[in-house]
Amino acid sequence: QVQLVESGGGLVQVGGSLRISCAASGRTSSNYAMGWFRQAPGKERRAFVAAITWRGGDTLYEDSVKGRFTISRDNAKNTVFLQMNSLKPADTAVYYCAAARALEVVSTRYDYWGQGTQVTVSS
Repeated sequence: QVQLVESGGGLVQVGGSLRISCAASGRTSSNYAMGWFRQAPGKERRAFVAAITWRGGDTLYEDSVKGRFTISRDNAKNTVFLQMNSLKPADTAVYYCAAARALEVVSTRYDYWGQGTQVTVSS
């Protein structure tokens, strides 16, 4: 089992920046890839945002966040980060981190999920 806890969400103005974190515990010795998903208000599904391999050598980004968001990880601290710059109102959502056996963009391929952290971008 892997437990994931997100933190760092909050309210930010348009154009601002925010960094959210995901701390992992439990069977963190396993080589999990990590991903970030988000669920916007009124949306039923969690949409892929970004993912990173265990060693951090490969990353994937959803098109709308490319060049604005950066995913990174510190395996010594079992923590994954999502640096979000140039935030837009459309980025408002609950952000979830998740763990998978490989680099994935499909939410059903992820085995473990955190409880989410709210990010609100005001205009």
